[in-house]
Amino acid sequence: MTNNADVADVSTTKYLIRSSFEIRGVVERSDVIGAVFGQTEGLLGEELDLREMQRTGRIGRIIVKTHTTQGKTTGHIIIPSSLDRIETAIIAAALETVDRVGPCGAKINLDKIEDVRESKRKKIVQRATDILRKWEGEVSPESTQLLEEVLKNARVESIVRYKDKIPAGPTVDESATILIVEGRADVLNLLRHGFKNAIAVQGTNVPGIIADLTRKKEATAFLDGDRGGDLILRELLQVADIDYVARAPPGREVEELTLKEILKALRNRVPIEQILGGSQKAVRSKPERPPLGIAAEASEAVQVKAIPVKKTRKPQIPTKLETKIADIQGTQKGVFFDKAFKPIREIPVRELAEELSKENETISAVIFDGIVTQRLVDLALENKISYLIGARLGEVTRLPISLKVVEFAKG
Repeated sequence: MTNNADVADVSTTKYLIRSSFEIRGVVERSDVIGAVFGQTEGLLGEELDLREMQRTGRIGRIIVKTHTTQGKTTGHIIIPSSLDRIETAIIAAALETVDRVGPCGAKINLDKIEDVRESKRKKIVQRATDILRKWEGEVSPESTQLLEEVLKNARVESIVRYKDKIPAGPTVDESATILIVEGRADVLNLLRHGFKNAIAVQGTNVPGIIADLTRKKEATAFLDGDRGGDLILRELLQVADIDYVARAPPGREVEELTLKEILKALRNRVPIEQILGGSQKAVRSKPERPPLGIAAEASEAVQVKAIPVKKTRKPQIPTKLETKIADIQGTQKGVFFDKAFKPIREIPVRELAEELSKENETISAVIFDGIVTQRLVDLALENKISYLIGARLGEVTRLPISLKVVEFAKG
């Protein structure tokens, strides 16, 4: 017996979750759908509840195809998804937890997650190629020459595999700045609009290659305006040396932004010290500059590169302070010390810049589990602090002689 549902409407769908199942018993299509809704209810919380997402159109109608023979029911499940990649993967994984349909034992396995947009793009490319071939055969020699000239001038450079592994723009190596994005489609969209210095992390597990690049170049994390972007930013802040954060508008992805939207997002990028230091009033200590690779207006502009402070051996620090470093590592906190190097008080790292903005001549040293930025160096100088000791040294362009700066993560 075969019971096949209609083909899914994929007009607004990004992905199709395709799974197969085997049930030890005879069941109907409605039994399978009921089991999917029932056994995943409450499993992933309200935000990823299947009924709620179907009601709001974030997933489409669940398609079930069944075939019954010799007392067993087999078939396929198709779930159209307009969610992002991370949320779609979570739904696919949750589907595999369904182990019963009615009174019968069941086993559901993911076959694949199909990118509907990629299929459409392939059809568009093939059709456009056919149209162009036919068109070129009909135009005159003069028109053909003009068409070739236009195509040559408008040609977009190809995406590359950085270190033979990671999708990236062609100028990542030589650029002084890089844009860190989520996936290959983001790199392609930026490349299409003239940004040749983007590189993709491809998920929340940030490759070591990208982490190394961020320590050598000015790095801007340019992420989607959704929960997936939040997760990737959290990972980047833990393993990489990020200088700025730019976000697509809420609910939007970098891969779908126009040039105007990309430029606006990058102009509104936030210095990392405002995120880690908690101060929304932080003043930038170096001139603004557009990222390398901005089309037209920026491609011919003079790029201003601040000269970073040379990182030398760790300066000698008082023993009383050195013994306190181990207690502060990994705590995300900062400690103020008086002139006798006795602890005065302890605060969260995110409040450090705000506290140093207040005049306080009793502080002689600061040890904190965070990044030493130019903003913190300037504030420490204003307070006549002698020692500023952090986990890592960021891009500091001015280092006063009277202030000893130490990064304890380097030893």
